[in-house]
Amino acid sequence: MPPPKVCIVTPAPPASRAGNRNTALRWARILRRLGCRVVIETHWGGRPCDLLVALHARKSRPSLVDFRARYPARPAVLALTGTDLYRDIREDEEAAGALDLADRLIVLQEEALDPLAAAQRRKARVIHQSFEATLRHAPPTRSFRACVLGHLREEKDPFLVVAALRLMAGEALEVVHAGAALGAGMARDAKRHMRADPRYLWLGELPHWRAMRLLSRSHVMVISSLMEGGAHVVSEAIALGVPVIASDIPGNRGLLGKSYPALFPAGDPASLAVLIRRAMNEPDCLRRLGRAVRQKRHLVDPRAEERAWRALLDELGLCGRVD
Repeated sequence: MPPPKVCIVTPAPPASRAGNRNTALRWARILRRLGCRVVIETHWGGRPCDLLVALHARKSRPSLVDFRARYPARPAVLALTGTDLYRDIREDEEAAGALDLADRLIVLQEEALDPLAAAQRRKARVIHQSFEATLRHAPPTRSFRACVLGHLREEKDPFLVVAALRLMAGEALEVVHAGAALGAGMARDAKRHMRADPRYLWLGELPHWRAMRLLSRSHVMVISSLMEGGAHVVSEAIALGVPVIASDIPGNRGLLGKSYPALFPAGDPASLAVLIRRAMNEPDCLRRLGRAVRQKRHLVDPRAEERAWRALLDELGLCGRVD
């Protein structure tokens, strides 16, 4: 029997460094290792396949509709993003309806199950995003560095860290921010913030290897998002053992844990400043954060993600066709 053909649909185009594109590429590598033949498209255009894996309920709904019409008996899987879970399925009937078109739903952390109806939770599977660390955590010794890795868009609340810096006037640290400016005026605002405070440096979009080098050479990573499905950069920080200071939202709690000691109320620069200051000035605090992050490494083990995909293929009746 020939190996199964899988089509992964992501709205992010091939040249994009968006999270959805990176997820699609990683899943394609995993599925190929499991013996599948895989293509990635931005829209399912009718290519015959045994399994459709669609990322993003609202943007990939047309692909699900077309696939269901052509192959009503073949399985379709929908991976839910943060904007799906925490905005679109509440406000957009078509996005909400996309969940009913899928045989299985994928979420990226445990708390992502909470917004789903009971029937949707029954067909949802948690697949944590993995990362294999090849760098070691080696922050600078002469200065304290916090990094922010994320595109400049409203959902990321990208300049909350700048507001926190204003509350830390005179304190010696640097904040290095890497990510493309996606919203209107974001690049202009980032440049204005750099002029106003030389402790803040925006580098723009970096190749992944450079972003990981920056992460490994930072004392802490700050993620201030207002909504996340389960940010891969948090998985990367966990794998590298880099302490994370994170907004207290489901997407971050689901990866770091509800009792993680460096969660702050989303949108609150004063609470963020307190946590950065403690990480800077209290060595025991920084060590405790490092231990808490390292305790989550099992979640981001590449072997665990591959096992989860093998189990899903088995549920869908495709495992007998892979190696």
